Amino acid sequence: MTIREAQKAVDSWIKEYGVRYFSELTNMAVLTEEVGELARVIARKYGDQSFKKDEKDNIGEELADVLWVLLCLANQTGVDLTEELLKSIEKKTKRDALRHIENPKLKT
Repeated sequence: MTIREAQKAVDSWIKEYGVRYFSELTNMAVLTEEVGELARVIARKYGDQSFKKDEKDNIGEELADVLWVLLCLANQTGVDLTEELLKSIEKKTKRDALRHIENPKLKT
């Protein structure tokens, strides 16, 4: 599935099952909540914390939840994420072509 197809799939699901999109402000709050849930799993899996008895390593599920809400926000604001990601890659390539390669901190 491409990013563009994912945007369309989320839009179709919202229109068929979701009644309507939540407001942009609500979705921004939901995105923040989902990123927090992802951070919790990463802190437990890769950080110093351990999973609580009832928690599980569901990093894929949490990443998908973040992507879902991000796709909703893109749809609501008329953003073509495929186009914007391509622009972002081009911008980063021009700006950082040598930056990371020459960074001694990354060579260890």
